[in-house]
Amino acid sequence: MSQNRQGTSAALLSLHQQRLLLEIEYHTEREAYRRQTETIGLRRKVKRGDAWYPIRCGRSYYNSLNQLVVEIHRTGDDDDIEHNFEYGRPVCFFQVNESGKESKIKYFNFTCTVNYADGDRMVVIVPDSGRVAEIQNTEHLGVQLFFDETSYRLMFEALDRTMQARDNRLAYLRDLFYSKQKAAVFTFAPLRFPWLNPTQEHAVNEVLRAKDVMVVHGPPGTGKTTTLVEAINETLHRESQVLVCAQSNMAVDWISEQLTDRGINVLRIGNPTRVNDKMLSFTYERRFEAHPDYPQLWSIRKAIRELRGQRRRGSDNYHQKMDRLQSRATELEIRIQSELFGEARVIASTLTGSANRLLDGQKYATLFIDEAAQALEAACWIPIRKVSRVILAGDHCQLPPTVKSIAALKGGLGKTLMERIVENKPEVVSLLKVQYRMNEKIMRFSSNYFYDGKVETAPQIKYRGILDYDNPMLWIDTSELNCREEFVGESFGRINKTEAELTLKTLEDYFRKIGKERILEERIDVGVISPYRAQVQYLRRLVVKKEFFKPFRQLISINTVDGFQGQERDIILISLVRANDEGQIGFLRDLRRMNVAITRARMKLIILGDAATMTRHPFYKKLYHFIHPENPEETEEPENPERPERLENPERRDSPENQKNPS
Repeated sequence: MSQNRQGTSAALLSLHQQRLLLEIEYHTEREAYRRQTETIGLRRKVKRGDAWYPIRCGRSYYNSLNQLVVEIHRTGDDDDIEHNFEYGRPVCFFQVNESGKESKIKYFNFTCTVNYADGDRMVVIVPDSGRVAEIQNTEHLGVQLFFDETSYRLMFEALDRTMQARDNRLAYLRDLFYSKQKAAVFTFAPLRFPWLNPTQEHAVNEVLRAKDVMVVHGPPGTGKTTTLVEAINETLHRESQVLVCAQSNMAVDWISEQLTDRGINVLRIGNPTRVNDKMLSFTYERRFEAHPDYPQLWSIRKAIRELRGQRRRGSDNYHQKMDRLQSRATELEIRIQSELFGEARVIASTLTGSANRLLDGQKYATLFIDEAAQALEAACWIPIRKVSRVILAGDHCQLPPTVKSIAALKGGLGKTLMERIVENKPEVVSLLKVQYRMNEKIMRFSSNYFYDGKVETAPQIKYRGILDYDNPMLWIDTSELNCREEFVGESFGRINKTEAELTLKTLEDYFRKIGKERILEERIDVGVISPYRAQVQYLRRLVVKKEFFKPFRQLISINTVDGFQGQERDIILISLVRANDEGQIGFLRDLRRMNVAITRARMKLIILGDAATMTRHPFYKKLYHFIHPENPEETEEPENPERPERLENPERRDSPENQKNPS
């Protein structure tokens, strides 16, 4: 009993600390938003993908969930800029007064929510019809992301509820996760899955045996999603329905798509980041309007709006009609909702999306959290209150959660629930050990440094390459080429123009070796990665200007490390940017980001960076000599002498540009 009390006390103390750190992060982000709104120029916001200007308002209408929405179209010349608008994010509108020498921005005093965004078109949910008229009748209109109060409110509520839990399943899981107490398991002979490799098969069996918690640790290319889909499918042989969540909309889209392809009925709460018929087909909104009873419901809602427009509120007849119509509409809504949830085997949403009113009162035996190593612990507690056991999947050696406050980061806000469980309960962790993505040499450095050498390459792709006798890894040292970093823009983004030009020249030379016809016929794809947003934007401009790359535009992606999370390419080029006399590398000391960058490549990895600057850090020194083992003493396979560093926030250490906005 005393042990239980100690476990509860430790859990409550840690969660209370989490809440204090989250408050620091909340105030830091709110202040950063205020400062950005007041000081960062409009052009800069547009380039960062946080604003659209100018825009044109399209039609307004009520969507299938009876929300008033308005269409927004981006009409500027910035359609090649990747924006950060996506489902659920709050936005605000503004008007630009362009009279006089200086443009003045006037913000509207209401906020809206993105319903979905698709290329240059976005649909936003508007509070009322008066606001729609205000938007549609304004010239020189723009829209920008707004500070997300809702996500913080949900995380604070989740932490409070978790701390207050007593004598229930939530309290049990809380105390278990914060203690060394063994998690409960079922005992049965292992099931066979011949289409999986032994470590994947073991992981699926461990998921089925777990009564409380289990972690699927999936290093790059090891088939984490394949394993998770199999585990979910097997769980559904034992349970009628499961809840599947992830930190970002993109991650929810990916797992939902894989489950749907497997023939599993998925109901996606929220809208996808890629708006196409396949992705929309499993959303709640699309299913709702496809229901046979929906036309009748739409007619009743239309009648309600028309009745309200008649303004006969004083008569008894008005109230009787309105009550009758609203009662019938509610009855139909409940029936449609009940049928949709009754048919679905998987309910999928983001972690904060699991607080949607549609899920009020719903309980599930099992919660699967994908990409759990990228989620703040507070966000994970939002759906945990609805379930009996938790399965986490991810890789804590890849991208961490985004934390903007250095103080909160140093205090431990960046430590995820997955990391906590891995530390406290190594026996519930199942490591996937066979990777199917990279050439052996590319994989070997990452495996030895981050995964104690436990990850091996599948035989069929061990020597995969593009050219015969090609070296799969190359580091081009820019130290003798006067490639110096510099600051640009209002927020002092880091850029290295000479290195950017050399990066594209290197790609051009490699393309000439492969041959244009083969590249186009085999669709050999390329990822150009830089940790810095300013460098990414400069590289994108250079590619557009270069005539040589015109036939290959669809095969070349240029983005930050965060933008490439979960993706892979045949060829990867990494522009490190940093080049200075002091050996300062800033947030490039966050080795988990570099782990992501180097493991995106299937067959060829080319790193461009100033070796004199970068190799002052032991990790980059090991990497450089692993790729170019001129010194015999440096040819040993890398070992990880310490835990990958958890570092100060890149957005503060260097610049707000280096990282994509969190979802």
